[in-house]
Amino acid sequence: MVTGVTRGVTGVGVADTGAGGAVGESEIRRHELAAFLRHRREHITPEQVGLPRGRRRRTPGLRREEVAQLSSVGVTWYTWLEQARDIQVSVQVLDALARTLMLDSNERAHLFQLAAAVDPTPASRCPTITPALLQTLEQLEPLPACIQNSRYDVLAYNRTYGLLLCDLDEVPPEDRNCMLLITTNEQWRSSIVLLDETVRLMAAKFRGSMAGHLADPAWKMLLKRLCAESEEFREVWERHEVVGARSKTKLFDNRYVGRLTLVHTDLWLGPGEGPRMVTYAPADEESRGRLEELHALAASRRSPRP
Repeated sequence: MVTGVTRGVTGVGVADTGAGGAVGESEIRRHELAAFLRHRREHITPEQVGLPRGRRRRTPGLRREEVAQLSSVGVTWYTWLEQARDIQVSVQVLDALARTLMLDSNERAHLFQLAAAVDPTPASRCPTITPALLQTLEQLEPLPACIQNSRYDVLAYNRTYGLLLCDLDEVPPEDRNCMLLITTNEQWRSSIVLLDETVRLMAAKFRGSMAGHLADPAWKMLLKRLCAESEEFREVWERHEVVGARSKTKLFDNRYVGRLTLVHTDLWLGPGEGPRMVTYAPADEESRGRLEELHALAASRRSPRP
């Protein structure tokens, strides 16, 4: 369900199917999507997207061909989309349209919902991350803690976690994925003592979780990116190993405070294996002291990050 106010939603658009004709859900979605796109197109001025207005412009807002050009799609195809034709729309095209039409987070979510698609880009503000959860992350300090989904996206983290494996604030939000970081980010990789074993176990857990999301575009796009960017991942992925979630002691070589021995625990935030809070407790007094040092350094630099 989309929360917040979404501009241009005035009810469900119903197609005329003739006397006694029943309108299916997919057709309702297409007509509502078409109306939503038209409304947003008509409320974006040429100047907002860097186009000259010209003297003979009679169309309110942008023309269809301008939206198509800015989104790198065919004019005919986009026209069909606004005509509620029964055509397939990829998540890449939806992403391009959302950017062209300058949709905010609620409108973007509404666009993908109308298209019956899953947004592959983690939202800058996730509805899972409530102010209470952010406060909980902060109260757990100096223990490192974050909130992840089953795809390993880091949705929020406290200050200590932000410096545990790398400077996470410097990583773009779309790249804050533990599976991606452990296979492509050298600072993250150098912080993990048992790197080969950890990569293998994470890939096995990722495969187990993906079984319930085989048709999910976001999962498929992440898998494609991992295979394209990491030969190491491709190799372990071909082993077809599967393991479940479990707590275990982990060793990290933090670049600021040195070796840390921490106990990893998953705290699930719902009845299913979806978002979870990941916590790291010190396994010995030496690690406890070093975590306090790391927290003091992190606290001087930043606040808890959603």
